[in-house]
Amino acid sequence: MARVLVPEKLSEAGLAVLREAGHEVDVHLDLSDDQLLTAIRGAQALIVRSATTVHSELLKSGSDLVVVGRAGVGLDNIDVAAATSQGVMVCNAPQSNVVSAAEHAVALMFALARNIPQAHAGLAQGRWERSSWSGVEVLDKTIGVVGLGRVGRLVAERLLNFGVRLVAYDPYVNAEAARELNVEMLELDELLACSDFLSIHLPKNTETIGLLNYERLSLCKHGARIVNTARGGIIVEADLVRLLDEGVIAGAALDVFDKEPTTVSPLFGRSNVVVTPHLGASTAEAQHKAGLTIAEQVVLALEGEFVPFAVNIAADHASDAMRPYLPIGERLGTFLSCLVDAPPDDLEIRVSGDLANYDRRILLLSVLRGVLPKFASKPVTFVNANTVADDLGMLVRDFGSHDAGQFRGLVEVRGGGHSVAGTLTRNGKEPRIVQIDDHSIEVPLSKHLIVITNDDRPGIIGAVGTVFGDAQVNISFMGLGRDVDGENALMAMAVDTEPQASLLSDLEKLSGVQSISSVFLG
Repeated sequence: MARVLVPEKLSEAGLAVLREAGHEVDVHLDLSDDQLLTAIRGAQALIVRSATTVHSELLKSGSDLVVVGRAGVGLDNIDVAAATSQGVMVCNAPQSNVVSAAEHAVALMFALARNIPQAHAGLAQGRWERSSWSGVEVLDKTIGVVGLGRVGRLVAERLLNFGVRLVAYDPYVNAEAARELNVEMLELDELLACSDFLSIHLPKNTETIGLLNYERLSLCKHGARIVNTARGGIIVEADLVRLLDEGVIAGAALDVFDKEPTTVSPLFGRSNVVVTPHLGASTAEAQHKAGLTIAEQVVLALEGEFVPFAVNIAADHASDAMRPYLPIGERLGTFLSCLVDAPPDDLEIRVSGDLANYDRRILLLSVLRGVLPKFASKPVTFVNANTVADDLGMLVRDFGSHDAGQFRGLVEVRGGGHSVAGTLTRNGKEPRIVQIDDHSIEVPLSKHLIVITNDDRPGIIGAVGTVFGDAQVNISFMGLGRDVDGENALMAMAVDTEPQASLLSDLEKLSGVQSISSVFLG
């Protein structure tokens, strides 16, 4: 059971998922910074929305943290780099609010085009101002979508039905993908020059902060209207005000601002500006999905499973074919670490059979999570496994081959003069070791294993069995293997309890026994 700290409102569905998984859920709303620093101590997970800043000091105070979850999309309130260096996973819910955000962007565009908020305010205050709020049609206009990610694509899809020309700028989207959406890709300056409406859907990062400044916005088509539901800071607000005053920009609709929350801005109160207080994700449906999704991600992280929406691991995909091999990969790594006395200088991970067709990065991380803890001074996670390996001077290499012999899929780990390979048998449901130090052998991945290398001659198996019997230790399974030369053999035994040092010592004294390793797989 882990402790999950929730300092912001989370949907009941999300809280229920955490509790049903057996975790202690600590909901403490409206904590001060100092109170949060205290509350985070001893917590294994932290779930926030946009109001909580997860900075390096908070992460240090939360020394037991395994995962930080953001119930939403944006991560500008989380120091992802600091979390990564600490080995803390960061995940979000990138698909939870995309529909709500897209709908809000479209709503703001039409509100801006037809002056709906201004007309409403006038009439609500007793003024019939029909002639004052004449607007423009969207039909036949050019709509520039700046950022063609999840939200930008949904906005484009919705606007197509209104008879518009769609153009887009996104350096990470190719022209072919855009054509499938009936969108023409342009460079940013070209897009600004031809667009009647701009809809901003960029993430906030070092590349986009201040991107739309006076110089850039001056390139806009005269009379253009701008909608921003992405993040504050992408548009330089002072420059936008200046261009509104100059008449280059006819109007703006903004849901996000440089500083939030805020109630004071030169943009507020202007007749050609529509504003909302960061409502893009503020629907019942989005909040439900965000809470549910992030809770599911946090549960996976606490269980040591692959987290699909983790943003700071060196693998962004785990195929359905690869996923069942992640636990066996980690245990093979642990097995190898029990055979060596020092971290291997060169660690090889070989993947054979159908598995070679898939992205292997997450499997490599799983193996490292098994190999490294014996030698590392800090916890090893999916997040920091590569960094820990680098710090230990370990070269990690992987190889793929379609030839897995008799197996459908095979994972082999080599390093420090030893090797171990495993697979899934019985229709992919039962993990098995099938090779140790180049000896073909079949052994279940039991909690306690003893591996013995010995001379290949009669009597040794009986002698080993006698030692176990004298020690009153039950052997639940024994696998035997021999090398191709017939000079050396190997025994691997699963035992019910942790073997005592005296037992291992007695085995070492037997004639013909070359080496003994005790393997604990947890």
